[in-house]
Amino acid sequence: MTQYMDFEKPLAEIEGKAEELRALARANEEMDVESEAKALDAKAVQLLDDLYKDLTPWRKCQVARHPERPHCKDYIQALFSEYTPLAGDRNFADDHAVMGGLARFNDQPVMVIGHEKGTDTKSRIERNFGMARPEGYRKAIRLMQMAGKFGLPVITLVDTPGAYPGKGAEERGQSEAIARATEACLQIGVPLVSVVIGEGGSGGAVAFATANRVAMLEHSIYSVISPEGCASILWKDAEKMREAAEALRLTAQNLFDLGVVDRVIPEPKGGAHRDKATAIQAVGDAITALLGDMQDMDAKALVQDRRKKFLDIGSKGLAA
Repeated sequence: MTQYMDFEKPLAEIEGKAEELRALARANEEMDVESEAKALDAKAVQLLDDLYKDLTPWRKCQVARHPERPHCKDYIQALFSEYTPLAGDRNFADDHAVMGGLARFNDQPVMVIGHEKGTDTKSRIERNFGMARPEGYRKAIRLMQMAGKFGLPVITLVDTPGAYPGKGAEERGQSEAIARATEACLQIGVPLVSVVIGEGGSGGAVAFATANRVAMLEHSIYSVISPEGCASILWKDAEKMREAAEALRLTAQNLFDLGVVDRVIPEPKGGAHRDKATAIQAVGDAITALLGDMQDMDAKALVQDRRKKFLDIGSKGLAA
């Protein structure tokens, strides 16, 4: 059953009425309601198109956080073969908010790493809602260094509200772990492609997304802080999250214009959660193209390319 967001309530009513009619027809074979149901279907398709034609930044936040949106595990299962998970940071523990391992992508050996939020209450608690602790970032560092050693391209899938801010995480060096993960991204001499598939929250996302090529799904978000957190700081009122979302310039389209991301990946009408297979395939096609951009670059050129990408961010306006 589809979970509807606040702004989709009119759509929920129409699709609900169409389903009610069909349920009545199933209970009473003499009833012929298909023409009415099809009319409602057509109305729902038009309304869906209108709702998603020009989403506000806050509505994009809601879509990016939709619980039925495909997560890291879904992408790995669909796009990668021979996936062999690697666990632990060889220091403290295995962080289930971060998953990664060796795999094949289009039959090419790669290292894939990503945030996993979970799909139900039990798995979300186990995965800490995609918020990594220091051991998660140290696991990612270990995997990136292994990829560098064996010359394997690294693909990261970003979907996190941010790094976990708990006391234990801070005691075990959360900030340092994030900084070292970002440093590892900058130093490895292999192609690094990152895709923001949902939320890209603060340093918790940057630690995975300091890549040669960064892509974002059409309705994903990437920002230094959540709209609610920003509103609490600037206006002392978390209810001003809509204004904050506008000010943060956190949409894929905003960030493409600013040069922060290199590619915006179109989503199916109504968001990735309405047609997971199509969304996942679009991400796979984008990763293939982005890896292809770097196929002739050696280790030194890849590191220089990555460094230049991030030094050049923000320079567009200065040149004018």
